[in-house]
Amino acid sequence: MIPKLSFAMVQTGTRQLEPRDILIPDIDEDSAILELEACGICGSDVEQYEGVISVELPLIPGHEPLGRIAKIGDRAAARWRVDVGDRVAVETMLSCRFCSCCLGGQYHLCHDRRIYSYIPLSEQPGLWGAYSQYMYLHPNSIVHKMDPDLPAETAVMFNPLGAGYRWAVELPQTRPGDKVVILGPGQRGLACVIAAKEAGAGQVIVTGLEADKAKLELALEFGADHCIDVDNENSVRRVKELTDGGADIVVDVSANATRPVRDALHMVRAGGTIILAGVKGMKAVDDFVSDYIVLKEIKIQGAIGVTSSGYQSAIKLIESGRSPIARMHTHNFDLSEAELAIRTLGRDIPGQGSIHSCLIPPK
Repeated sequence: MIPKLSFAMVQTGTRQLEPRDILIPDIDEDSAILELEACGICGSDVEQYEGVISVELPLIPGHEPLGRIAKIGDRAAARWRVDVGDRVAVETMLSCRFCSCCLGGQYHLCHDRRIYSYIPLSEQPGLWGAYSQYMYLHPNSIVHKMDPDLPAETAVMFNPLGAGYRWAVELPQTRPGDKVVILGPGQRGLACVIAAKEAGAGQVIVTGLEADKAKLELALEFGADHCIDVDNENSVRRVKELTDGGADIVVDVSANATRPVRDALHMVRAGGTIILAGVKGMKAVDDFVSDYIVLKEIKIQGAIGVTSSGYQSAIKLIESGRSPIARMHTHNFDLSEAELAIRTLGRDIPGQGSIHSCLIPPK
């Protein structure tokens, strides 16, 4: 039996979250209500909390939902091939389905895309985010069934691992034997390690800060061949030594720092590929010499979000039990502790830090 109200954490301002009870709406034949089991926390949650991401407030954050279908319309059930009680992973993005990008197969670049977690309460029915007990699933949602027996904190990692597959495998077309450098050992950097090794990469190198020691050690557990502490080593020189001249693929997933973009030009081999997936807050890159791109015929591609193929690969690997990704999970937080979860990930709590964490709503 679905209650009338859903407990949710609502962002009302910069660094402001407050608990509220939100009315659970009726649904039509094309939509559904999801009962949340977990919501993953990532770097963009920190940016949203800090006000770096411009959104209309108030709203319910949370864009990595995992849960079970609590109520569903008949047409939605037929279209998504799910029913009440099924566990599903929900894609972050809502596309219009009719613009040129959607029709061209690039729905993640939709001209009118919406993102769960960024839609305000003023837009009915309001339950647009996963910092909640229940969540509204729009008719244009994309959902993926998941094994109901997996621990929720493991299953919810479909999102970062999906990014790892898209950014480190699909976009650069990673092949067996390729030499891959990953700049940044956060959730998605570590997921890139797993995905690249699954694709058969012959050598994986990860860079990070001195403060990232635990993450770099985990990267080695996940199959990375070498890790470089950029605070104490010349990362460009070291990559060239390890790769005998340059990597086939360099993937930048570092947040805010612009130096990795410049360094990538020197780390990649002639004819190699650079994937830029780390957002820098619209900052310019100092000493970026475009002639290197010309003279080395470097291919550079941006990466925003994850598409269904990446999610499907991630879910398949998680369900197989082969992946060590569960070792990346460090914290479960109660839904009411959302602010603590965000600040812990953002290294804002002295002596505390997390790699992957999630919010668990009350039953």
